Amino acid sequence: MRLLPLATLLALSLAFSCKEEPRPEDIAGRQAKAYYGHLLAGRCGLFAAGIHDFDSLPAAYREQLHVSARQLAARLRGAHGGVCEVRLARAVADSAARGVNAFLVLCYADSTKEEIVVPMAERSPGQWRMK
Repeated sequence: MRLLPLATLLALSLAFSCKEEPRPEDIAGRQAKAYYGHLLAGRCGLFAAGIHDFDSLPAAYREQLHVSARQLAARLRGAHGGVCEVRLARAVADSAARGVNAFLVLCYADSTKEEIVVPMAERSPGQWRMK
């Protein structure tokens, strides 16, 4: 009877100890998808802030990026009935560029799909931004 809790504890510790750390590609891909989710939800400022070194850009250039993000969001809302879902197809390390290419699939309301590539750069460990 005392062996059951011990066996359960051992099984749980093995299950959690075998858990793999997420690959940088997976983290970058999820963050790219999140940035496009912000864009489609109308949070263009959060999308623009996801651009690598956004904070160090001149204020006028940051404002231009906000305007461009709003224009992109409007274009995606108007094309093929609008984007209804963003999927992460895959994310691949780009050793030459020291980054990751995230391949996103934009799913439109009329069943059209478009695959885009979002180059990502690591700003700090685990923090990826769009190039």
